[in-house]
Amino acid sequence: MQPMKPSRDVGVVGYGAYVPRYRLPSSEVSRVWSGGAAGAPVTSKSVPGLDEDVVTMSIEAVRSALRRARVAPASVGAVWVGSESHPYAVKPTGTIVAEAIGAVPATLAADLEFACKAGTEALQAAIGLVGSGMVAYAIGVGMDTAQGRPGDALEYTAGAGGAAFVLGPASESVAVLEASFSYVTDTPDFWRRQHAHYPEHAARFTGAPAYFRHVGAAGRALMDALGSSARDYAHAVFHQPNTKFPAKAGRDLGFTADQLRLGMLANEIGNTYAGAAILGLTAILDEARPGDRILVVSFGSGAGSDAFSLRVTERIDALPRDLPTTRQYVERAVPLDYAGYARNRRKIAVD
Repeated sequence: MQPMKPSRDVGVVGYGAYVPRYRLPSSEVSRVWSGGAAGAPVTSKSVPGLDEDVVTMSIEAVRSALRRARVAPASVGAVWVGSESHPYAVKPTGTIVAEAIGAVPATLAADLEFACKAGTEALQAAIGLVGSGMVAYAIGVGMDTAQGRPGDALEYTAGAGGAAFVLGPASESVAVLEASFSYVTDTPDFWRRQHAHYPEHAARFTGAPAYFRHVGAAGRALMDALGSSARDYAHAVFHQPNTKFPAKAGRDLGFTADQLRLGMLANEIGNTYAGAAILGLTAILDEARPGDRILVVSFGSGAGSDAFSLRVTERIDALPRDLPTTRQYVERAVPLDYAGYARNRRKIAVD
């Protein structure tokens, strides 16, 4: 199995993150649905405000990415937005984001869907477009306001937030792509039918046959193709539906807890779905040093994984320091009780 590498070297020129400030403690979900008796996979999760959705959060992240990249919006040749909670069923999020940042009209814009790996699908599309020489810069976004049925296990973890990346020439990049690898199968572990408000999941089936099979295969295949191993990387980040899955995936591939530390955000903000793995990457880039290698492996139900190997360049030290870090977004937490959460997520019909 061969990895993917564009014909010209490509990398991350700029990046940005966004996480809403509201948090629902898992203890609130347990209190309402099990009288406090149930265990919780995370401590809390992020919750969007009444005026926040995938569009508004994507715009915030993209604006930060462009400022770090020092790239004029008119130079952006494509805006790809990956999500499973686009606000419109028919009308692209990508065009709204492109208009808001001033990239229109001479640009491509589209939405991508692949459950929790829609964000890395957007990155793969951006890498291919820039790597072919068709455009100078492209933007890939992974952003979600995840849904969880009241009382379901997903309600503990279905968070909100994500990240945006400006992809461009390696000579301008803070992290250069060494190669990527994608691994997909038809594995029905999680789905949402048209017009259904909440997703369904196959419970324990989402573990070994879905998450661990795909994450492990993609990460291992990429490292084998590059002749690398876990000890060659300073950092790694895996998709984070909870805290146990990425920790086990990392151990299975030979990574230590310290290598996973910077990108591990699920305990505080839950599973940000399309933004989970790449949001962890932004937290790593906030503190990475020149020469660091980073392994990123996403997972999307249905099912598939994208793995990326990146090498940080000296340009990381020249990034502007006046923008919020991912850690600062995570830590600006405002707690909600279950009633406030139900209002913000419009779980109570009032019309």
